[in-house]
Amino acid sequence: MPLLTVGHRGVMGVEPENTLRSFVRAEREGFDVIELDLHLSRDGALVVMHDADVDRTTDGSGPIAEKTLAELRELDAGQGERVPVFEEVVAAVSAPLQAEIKDRAAARVLARAVERLDLHERVRVISFHDDALRETRGLLPEIPIALVTGSSTPTAPERAVDLGAGMVSCELRRLTADVVERCHAAGVEVISWTVNTDRDLARVRELDLDGVVTDLPAVRRAIIDPAA
Repeated sequence: MPLLTVGHRGVMGVEPENTLRSFVRAEREGFDVIELDLHLSRDGALVVMHDADVDRTTDGSGPIAEKTLAELRELDAGQGERVPVFEEVVAAVSAPLQAEIKDRAAARVLARAVERLDLHERVRVISFHDDALRETRGLLPEIPIALVTGSSTPTAPERAVDLGAGMVSCELRRLTADVVERCHAAGVEVISWTVNTDRDLARVRELDLDGVVTDLPAVRRAIIDPAA
C-alpha cells in the first residue's frame, strides 16, 4: 500500500500554517489528509491555530482563550490571511481531516461540530492527551482517533490499544522498529511527524511505516513518484 500523506497544518513549509490558503494548497497538491490544530476562543469558537497564544503566527499577542473570535479575526495570520475556524476549513476543502485537540473542552465542542455537520466519515480526532481522546471516544464512539506522541513514543502501542485508537502519529526521531512492530501486531497504524527530507523518508521506509506527516509538497511528490 502507498504511504498515507498528511499535510501538516496544510503545507506549512510553503504557506502560512493553519490558514485557508495553506489548506487549499494542500488539497491542490493532492495530500490524502489535511492536519489542523484547534483551540477555543474566549467565546467558544473552534479556532484553527497550533499554539495556545497568537504571538508566533499572527501580528498580535496574547492567549487565544482570552480573545473573542471577532478579536482574532482582526489579526494577520500571514500574507493577509485571517485566523480561520474549523467550520470554514470544512467548507473550503473536501479532503479528510485530522483535527488535533489539546483538552477535553475542545473535544466537547468539536464533537458537537462533527454531529452538526455530519463529519463522522471525514474527521479523525487526534491528540497528545489521553483524556481528550477518552472524552472524544465517549461522545463519538465510532469516530476514528489517533494518539500523537513525542517523548512518550515508547508507550504508544499500549496506550493506543487502551484508548481504542486505530492509529498513532509519532515523532520520527523517537520511533524504533520495536514500537512499530508492537503497534502493527496490535492492529494499529503508524505514521510519523515531521518528514521533510530524503533522509527522513528513507527512515520511514526502513521502519515500514503507514504514512507521513510533512510540511512540504515535494515530499508528497517524492512518495507518489520516487523516480521523478
